Amino acid sequence: MTIATGSTMRFITSKTGFHLLQRALGSLLLVGMVLVHNRCQKGNPDIPLAQTSSGMVSGVKTGEGLQVFRGIPFAAPPVGDLRWKPPQPAPSWEGIRKCAEFGPSPVQGPPRPFMYWSEEFLIPETPISEDCLYLNVWTPEMEPEVPKPVLVYIYGGGFRSGGSACPIYDGSAVAGKDVVFVSINYRVGVFGFLAHPELTAESKRASSGNYALLDMVAGLEWVRDNIRAFGGDPGQVTIAGQSAGAFAVNYLTVMPEARGLFHRAIAQSGSSFQSTGLGSGIDLATAESQGRELEAEMGVTGIEGLRDLPAEKLLNARNGSQGPIIDGEVVPNPVTVTYENGEQARVPLLLGWNKDDLVWLPSMSPDEFHSGFPERFGPMEADFKAAYPAGDSLQARESQRRLSRDQTFGYPVFTWAKNHSRTSGEPVYLYNFNRDLPAYDKATQFGAFHSGEIVYAYDNLHTLDRPWEIADRQLASAMSAYWVNFAKTGDPNGPGLVPWEPFTEGAPQVQLLDTAIRQVPLPDLETYGLWDSLGRAGTR
Repeated sequence: MTIATGSTMRFITSKTGFHLLQRALGSLLLVGMVLVHNRCQKGNPDIPLAQTSSGMVSGVKTGEGLQVFRGIPFAAPPVGDLRWKPPQPAPSWEGIRKCAEFGPSPVQGPPRPFMYWSEEFLIPETPISEDCLYLNVWTPEMEPEVPKPVLVYIYGGGFRSGGSACPIYDGSAVAGKDVVFVSINYRVGVFGFLAHPELTAESKRASSGNYALLDMVAGLEWVRDNIRAFGGDPGQVTIAGQSAGAFAVNYLTVMPEARGLFHRAIAQSGSSFQSTGLGSGIDLATAESQGRELEAEMGVTGIEGLRDLPAEKLLNARNGSQGPIIDGEVVPNPVTVTYENGEQARVPLLLGWNKDDLVWLPSMSPDEFHSGFPERFGPMEADFKAAYPAGDSLQARESQRRLSRDQTFGYPVFTWAKNHSRTSGEPVYLYNFNRDLPAYDKATQFGAFHSGEIVYAYDNLHTLDRPWEIADRQLASAMSAYWVNFAKTGDPNGPGLVPWEPFTEGAPQVQLLDTAIRQVPLPDLETYGLWDSLGRAGTR
């Protein structure tokens, strides 16, 4: 608080003047009390304070000496008239806002595991709310001589679920390695992506949907404007995400409004270089049509009718866009087009996927598996049957998993790496995560499953109750060192680590992340050539 100086106090003899003097002295006493309170807070080493653009926040200090701030609002609550509008500035507050607990997770269905292992990766039983635009900061030092690099994490969940309060996204280990870690919430499902002609008409951008992506931009703008108060360097920001979070990272690299807000990017098991599927995006006209269908499904008229509905009713909606939209404004062009033109953010990338990213798919018999190949692959049917054989049930199951993984994750991530390397002049570091997570009972069958790498990359094995081995702890130490080094310098290499050379299109290599880390030629290069040919033939 600032007090004006240089004023002169005069003796006042009139009755009115005496009352004025009483009020002035009372105000000075109140100011003094506030200042004493603030000094006590600032003098308490166990209560870290930071001044943000909206007001002062207090955090907590951990036993490891880190300062943690949870539930900092980075935008106004997107409720009422702000439902389905771009994020607005967070309202300011007086005094000190306590930020010791996570803010609510975004509105979504009840967290339910869809496979045996997935229970570990659900949001905790914390409040969910449309009022969800909060972020969290873990910092090693509030006032360093040199500001620290920053890593901003974007959670996955198919753009329909997720939240930053999930324990596996804890930032303590990363902050302990001298990087400021930030995790952000964003709107999911129909709350994050609904497009509608009336929303387009009321928008200054002449578009609608993509509110989730704009939430991420708002979070990055908050980092740009405020992270120095937490010891971070706004000129060294790395964005990172897994699954839908990786799709989001890919979209942020092509969004004009995100340009300059980050300087490196990490994407784990996700790429928008898809012809169909979650990451590919839909056009605005299709998304608006889906918005009209939602209106009819809910039995209301217009966008105001939809805004008046309780969130619980919208959770069960079958209609309405629930993923990224190529709207010509927020996302001007398909990701593939932007990269082919070399118009993406020119930043270093660290990309990869897991050996068993789609392990949960139900098994098919050999005949069932190959029955759809003629329609799916046309004149290349024989080539794909040779690449994904199905001589017996076990082989059919393995080929089905590989095909689904290659189509959804491996080939799109490889294509992202290839296009960025070709047009950006920046390095790309490619990995395959191959470690089968140790588990109890039937969970062992899931191997190196989708999202299994997260606790290794951010050194959070302790958040999961699994029979970890020494090899797992060593792999987590190495992977987190790679990730942290990349956030610091744009290069994952460092002392004591197995060398990791950048991707080259002529002889693509991947860093095999397993109990024995090594760099190997891309194992599926010949198969990815088939997918390339299929795409050029226009049949994919």
